[in-house]
This record gives sequence, structure tokens and C-alpha cells, in this order.
Amino acid sequence: MIIGYVSYLALALIIVTFLSAAIRILREYERGVIFTLGRFTGVKGPGLILLIPFVQQMVRVDLRVIVQDVPPQDVISRDNVSVKVNAVLYFRIVDAERAIIRVEDFLAATSQLAQTTLRSVLGKHELDEMLAERDRLNADIQEILDQQTDAWGIKVTNVEIKHVDLNESMVRAIAKQAEAERLRRAKVINAEGEQQAAEKLVEAGRMLAQEPQAMQLRYFAALHDVAGERSSTVVFPVPMDLLGHLNSRPAAEAPKPK
Repeated sequence: MIIGYVSYLALALIIVTFLSAAIRILREYERGVIFTLGRFTGVKGPGLILLIPFVQQMVRVDLRVIVQDVPPQDVISRDNVSVKVNAVLYFRIVDAERAIIRVEDFLAATSQLAQTTLRSVLGKHELDEMLAERDRLNADIQEILDQQTDAWGIKVTNVEIKHVDLNESMVRAIAKQAEAERLRRAKVINAEGEQQAAEKLVEAGRMLAQEPQAMQLRYFAALHDVAGERSSTVVFPVPMDLLGHLNSRPAAEAPKPK
């Protein structure tokens, strides 16, 4: 009786062990790469998966987007400026078979490839382009990574440059350059203002020259402005035609030589 009970217990234990080794449940975002006696036999999932114990093995693969931080890289730009640049990488597995069979560790391989690509792409550009054209640089890095990781069954969806760190001396140099640029713009704007004012003065002078009475009105307006201020200066406008008569009269009354 006891021997029969022990045999039933051993049989139940074997069945439980067999089922625990044979039954696998994969989530919606997971896939299982199946190997039968070491040979690839297919990709299964999601849901309930039945395996032959000790004959088949399964490797789980997550198909969700993976976010990976690219460590800071020392980059020398095309204009010989040393900077530290780090980025963030977004990618996902689109072919579980190639991600497991064709590369030993796809996470480490993708990380190393992202670091080398970041250094090589940014080294071809100047510092101003790194700071002002990040979108274009992100697209270039993403395109190169996507082409190289396609053989591993990996799709690189996005690359974002996070920080471009400069040393203190370069920060001061950039600040001086920005200040000089502001001064240059201020001088150009001032010169353009002087040019426009001179053009308007010339145009106003031509209009006033056509009507002498208009010049007299300008004299009265200037006198009114001066009188309105608290000043001891007294201004008397003298008509220009009167000065013309005074200059021409001595010449007219000069005696003729005999």
C-alpha cells in the first residue's frame, strides 16, 4: 500500500516537472526563438507555448522600444574644438531570429556601434553646426545606425543628442564672439539709420528749395521750439532772400572804372 502511494506520488511529481518544463507563456510584446537540439526551428508567441523538455530550448525576445543612453564621447570637431557629447538611442527588434542568431549580444553591439557612429559623424561638422543643427545631425546618425543594424533585425527609430559640453575657455571665446557679433549688428543698424536719415534730409531740402515760404515756416517753428525751453538764447531767423539782396547790392552800386 505504501509502495503504491509512493509510486503515484513519484508519477505526479514527474508529470508536474514535465509540464513546468514544457509549458511557456509569452506576453503580447514577447517572442520565443525555438531551438531543437541546437538547431533553429522557428519563432513562436505570444500566448501558450509547448516545448519538448530537454530537446527544445527557447530564448525570450522583447519587441518593445528599448531606450539606451549613449555615454559621453570625446569629439574633436572639424574646426578643432574638443567637446563632450552624449545622446540617447531608441530602437526595437523587428526580427527576433536575426537578433538572437546573427549577433551575440545585440544590446552591447548596438551601444558600441552608436558610440563610434556618434564620434565619426560629429567629427565631420563644425561646432556651430553641432549647436544649431541638431535635428539634421540626429537624422544622419539615425540613418547610419539603421542601415548597419538592419542585418541584426534591429530598427533604430530615433537618435537624440542631449548635451554638448564645452570647457570654460571655449565658453568664454563663444561669449566674446557673440558680443562682437552684437556690436557689429548695432554699428550696421546705426549706419543704416544715418543713411536713411540723410536720404530723407536731402529729399526735404529739395522740397523746401522749391518753396521759399516753406523755409520761413521752418524758421518760425525752430524759433517756437527754442522759445519753449528755459534758455537765455535768442534766435532771430533771417530770410535767405534778404541775405541774397545784401550780397548782390554792393556789387551793383560799385563805381565803374573810367
